[in-house]
Amino acid sequence: MEGNLFQHSIKKSFNSYLGVIFAVLAAICFSTKAVLVKLVYQYEVDVYTALMLRMVFALPFFIVIAWLNRTEAKSSDLSSKDYYLLVIMGILGYYLSSLFDFIGLKYISTGLERLIVFVYPTIVVIIGAVVFKKKIQKIEILSLLLTYIGVLFVFYHDIWSTSKPNGVLGATFVFLSTITYALYLVGSENLIHKFGVKRFTCYAMIVSSIAVIIHCVVMNGFKSLNLPWEVFALSILMALFSTVLASLLLSSAINLIGSGKTSIIGSIGPIATITLAYIFLGEQITVFEIMGTILVLTGVLTVSAYSNKAV
Repeated sequence: MEGNLFQHSIKKSFNSYLGVIFAVLAAICFSTKAVLVKLVYQYEVDVYTALMLRMVFALPFFIVIAWLNRTEAKSSDLSSKDYYLLVIMGILGYYLSSLFDFIGLKYISTGLERLIVFVYPTIVVIIGAVVFKKKIQKIEILSLLLTYIGVLFVFYHDIWSTSKPNGVLGATFVFLSTITYALYLVGSENLIHKFGVKRFTCYAMIVSSIAVIIHCVVMNGFKSLNLPWEVFALSILMALFSTVLASLLLSSAINLIGSGKTSIIGSIGPIATITLAYIFLGEQITVFEIMGTILVLTGVLTVSAYSNKAV
């Protein structure tokens, strides 16, 4: 009996450490996306082509993973309504969110983009208050203020002080990306339990990939694919690391340590993006960016910690 308890304790500890490692790696992989997109844009690739290449190279992996996990949930437990909602979530969370984000990255730095994207937990709180009539607590109000003051710090330096053309437009598109992603998170929670984490993720990604490909072909056709090999290489890296591997690591982390701890560990994302942008893009790390990042991380972590405690 004691031996079984000891083995169970060891296994639980191992899974916890493994979950933390997966969460850290997922955050880093997701952080590479903005940097890789910026590198692709250096070859004068348009938004739609860059997005389509990412999804084209990622799609086969998600089809295979979906097939391997086809028994993760019983089909009899799923209704046609669940599949309709899944399609909506796929379009909302990965199609529109990715499209808005790619457009925004044309005009703003990766550091500002990642900070705006990272405020999604605060959007979830606001959605809960508006849609589900959940009362916003005082600590959450303070967290919201800290978060958006932090974004404004970086926003001021990145756009107003440097007079970047269309910077406000870019920030607006990234914020729309954040809103659609937050709506996806709120709307998909129940569906994830029904489909299973991996199965739902893959199905949603397949839906969004098809939507992206159709959209991009309508906009550009195939004539825009006469590109340097570096663009295809960067797109493959984006598909493998910041799309397929990142989503699988995230799903595994959630499965091992829960979504709350995973989201808190994911707070290293903006720091990783800023560091990678400094190394690969030559983006300078300023005092405004450091102060803004600290405020955003403080606000978001407070919201996440309070939400987990409330649950």
